[in-house]
Amino acid sequence: MEYTVIGLMSGTSLDGLDIACCIFRYENLRWNYSVSVAETIPYSEEWLNRLTGLPGSSAAEFAATDHLYGHLLGKLSRVFIEKHKIKADFIASHGHTVFHQPVKGFTSQIGNGAAIKAETGLPVVCDFRSGDVALGGQGAPLVPAGDRLLFSGFDFCLNLGGFANISFEHNGERLAFDICPVNTVLNHFAGKLGQAYDKDGALGAKGKVDFPLLNVLNNLPYYRQTGPKSLGKEWVDEIILPILNSSGLGPEDILSTFYTHIEDQIALQTGTDESKKMLVTGGGAHNNFLVSGIRSRIIPQLVIPDKLTIDFKEALIFAFLGVLRWRNEVNCLKSVTGASQDGSFGAIY
Repeated sequence: MEYTVIGLMSGTSLDGLDIACCIFRYENLRWNYSVSVAETIPYSEEWLNRLTGLPGSSAAEFAATDHLYGHLLGKLSRVFIEKHKIKADFIASHGHTVFHQPVKGFTSQIGNGAAIKAETGLPVVCDFRSGDVALGGQGAPLVPAGDRLLFSGFDFCLNLGGFANISFEHNGERLAFDICPVNTVLNHFAGKLGQAYDKDGALGAKGKVDFPLLNVLNNLPYYRQTGPKSLGKEWVDEIILPILNSSGLGPEDILSTFYTHIEDQIALQTGTDESKKMLVTGGGAHNNFLVSGIRSRIIPQLVIPDKLTIDFKEALIFAFLGVLRWRNEVNCLKSVTGASQDGSFGAIY
């Protein structure tokens, strides 16, 4: 059995829309994959402003943007498909997270599936998180179901995106959780220095670690919670940024301190077995300063894969979660999210 799927992913760091053409084959009781072509399409200034401001908008503006953004995703997908002459079976879209508050019982990823279908003529699988939240789960992280089936050769799968999250097997169960913020914070303070992001950690490398601030960050209550647990941009806005903004430090010192905080939190999760391997993906895997810092702090071997896997693993995984939903097979694990049961989630248009 073979499926050709267009995976769409927009992360909290707002780098742009990731589009990946993914091919999945089920052979000899296991899944294999390949990414034939993939692109990241940056958002226009208009869309960046719209997405950034959406949490504070009116209900009518939110609803309108959900549909407009769905049409945008559909148009970009159509251009991508035509450009690369792809014959896809369907589209799997994560959408863009605007609200994620599972403790209050809701999560919201915009990008209306009906609008995507209208633009492309292809079936669409979307809204992967709501079903899990309805069953009492965190609705995140969802990638571990794909990690288990596609990346079983690694003991840990670490993603360094807007947030750092980790996935691993423990006593026959897949466990996963968000560790701490990464690019949501690094990009914010790089922006104060006129940069879209901190390329190779050059800005953070110029700063000095402020240990009192580091101590405050490392002792936040979230880090003492056991999983399942997840983070959203709201947590950064309400907890992290006020602490950093009130520190009295310049952006470079804040960045330096926060890099060390990221390294501290990741090191707490990885154990002391040097025979184990950790796959590292996400935009942060391109940040040599960050990767070097993590490598110096942990015992397992870090494996940095090819550029397509680094940049498009989440789009690949959501394409795969779409395949599992299409087959009505489990694509969300209660051991990861804390839901009352495993599920096959996603709306199909």
